[in-house]
Amino acid sequence: MPASPSTARAINDRVALRLLQQEGPLTAGQLKQLTGLSRPTVADLVERLTAAGLIEVVGESGEQRRGPNARLYGIVADRAHLAALDVRTEGVSVVVSDLLGRELARASVPIADDTGTGPAVEQAVTLVERAAKEAGAERLHTVGVGAPGLIDPATGELRDSSGLPEWHRRLVAALQERLPARVIVENETNLAALAEQRDGAARDRDTFVLLWLGHGTGAAVVLDGRLRRGASGGTGEIGFLPVPGTSTLPSATDCEGGFHSLAGSAAIAELAAGHGLVATAVSPGEPEAAALVRQAVATLSSPSASPSPSPSPSPSPSAFSGADRFLSALADRLAIGAASVVAVLDPGCVVLGGEVGQVGGEVLAARVGERLARMSPLPVEVRASALGGGAVLRGALLTARESAQDDLFAPRSR
Repeated sequence: MPASPSTARAINDRVALRLLQQEGPLTAGQLKQLTGLSRPTVADLVERLTAAGLIEVVGESGEQRRGPNARLYGIVADRAHLAALDVRTEGVSVVVSDLLGRELARASVPIADDTGTGPAVEQAVTLVERAAKEAGAERLHTVGVGAPGLIDPATGELRDSSGLPEWHRRLVAALQERLPARVIVENETNLAALAEQRDGAARDRDTFVLLWLGHGTGAAVVLDGRLRRGASGGTGEIGFLPVPGTSTLPSATDCEGGFHSLAGSAAIAELAAGHGLVATAVSPGEPEAAALVRQAVATLSSPSASPSPSPSPSPSPSAFSGADRFLSALADRLAIGAASVVAVLDPGCVVLGGEVGQVGGEVLAARVGERLARMSPLPVEVRASALGGGAVLRGALLTARESAQDDLFAPRSR
């Protein structure tokens, strides 16, 4: 059936808004060319969107052109303000942006293990409120939250998870109570995968698996362009994967003995110590494993360079050998978990994500890829994260922005 005039107008409006979002400011002529719509139709939609406060004139195209045909139209960026949160066991980070995703404020706060639930929640909510004020946002339209643990696919809420602080669950409710905003919660690894697909190492992939390597371990699965969460929201809980090389088996309440025992930050630090490596984190909250992997890669990649931020002599042959053995042993461990995922899903691409995956770079990714090629008959490319730990915030912001735009760009009754 042909679309009604109102439906056709709504479709045209959304197409134009998406183009302005993707391409930036455009003239009416450029909108006509990109949409294939007639000049009168474009003129009508520009008038509608301007009257609705969604677009505005932001300049003119070309120094030699003047008049209505040269006007550049862009989305009204401050029509809505968004926030993204990365909630970790040791603290919270927040970014506030406009509707186009331009960062306006950024802040973080550490939360100690012995902080009570109430004070921890208050610190986190206050952080968001202060960042919004710094950004000049009177109110937030949508807040995207990335957190460890399981997200109930039916309710979209963070489920009770052993080993995670109680303030995580309480935080979401507090944000909904204190802020006049829509709050969207998603597993941190899933958000990292969305960010890597949009802006990072998997931009050209519709199917891939992100292996999260930070303080803990996790995986995110993207098949045919869609993030897969599973029946209970637990797709990618790879820390519980039973693997060889551990002294016990994981349980329903404890991932000790699973892949986490091989690839979590503490396990990687212990492995590095066995090869004589020590390192200091270069930023607050950085997993110890990331600092160790960074030093090992620097030692192998630039033998004449200092492996630490402070000047020091060139690495000795023993240090070079220790770094090489450490990265090889780590690649062996990572390949065990990756091979299990590849055998079940055949994703064709595995991204080593998180802080460890980013600092490991091509050096670590190549070693894991070599081992997978020997272990699996299925072709798979191993890539290093382009976004590292920052992928969670980026993914949360993308999720918040898309939700806000879906709401604001939705057709209104006329």
